[in-house]
Amino acid sequence: MVIYLPELSNSSLEFPPVSQALTEPDGLLAMGGDLSPERLLKAYHSGIFPWFSPGDPLLWWSPSQRAIFMPGALKPNRTLRKLLHHSSFDISVNKAFAAVIKACSAPRPSQQGTWIVPDIQQAYIALHQQGHAHSIEVWSEGELVGGCYGVMVGQLFCGESMFNTQPNTAKVALVALQQHLSTFATGYIDCQMMNPFLQQLGAEPLSRRTYLTLLANHKALFCPAGSWKAQDLKLEF
Repeated sequence: MVIYLPELSNSSLEFPPVSQALTEPDGLLAMGGDLSPERLLKAYHSGIFPWFSPGDPLLWWSPSQRAIFMPGALKPNRTLRKLLHHSSFDISVNKAFAAVIKACSAPRPSQQGTWIVPDIQQAYIALHQQGHAHSIEVWSEGELVGGCYGVMVGQLFCGESMFNTQPNTAKVALVALQQHLSTFATGYIDCQMMNPFLQQLGAEPLSRRTYLTLLANHKALFCPAGSWKAQDLKLEF
């Protein structure tokens, strides 16, 4: 099947309307452009994100349904509470952003490669340095064993990826993320594409139209100064 996509211009940050996204593959909107902080922020503020397989051109997406964690949805279940009680995890915010995104770039066992290539890593590190992208880190005896990162759009957290090198530490990071968000924002987390892992944790599907309304309501809100300062967190469970 031949797919014809609008190609973005390097001289303009404009994207096609998300209503023009394909239904197969779901949400594919455009190709090309660059990964400048300005374009990435324009994308997130428009309900669009980059995602592509190794060897593909830069592709931009706005799927018909988004995976969303509602406020308070991420709570430790019995298994996770037991793990937290019997483990000595330390949790932090924005203390190791580059290390988290590098760990997230490691291919999963079922993958041939990773889309979080060095150019993607540098692009999100630039967003982090500008105060737009943030990370949650989970440590065990000084070793980084889990975490997640994403982009804050007003008071909506747009999650990008997560990892764990010990069982369930990605879940610990997500729970910590929502608890941290709840101290200064509504606590919504956009996880982009639904998958069995997110569904098991309680993510809900939102239509593109409903998501864009949620985005519009949140991107105009501001986070208090210091919300994302590098700090340690205490997880409540």
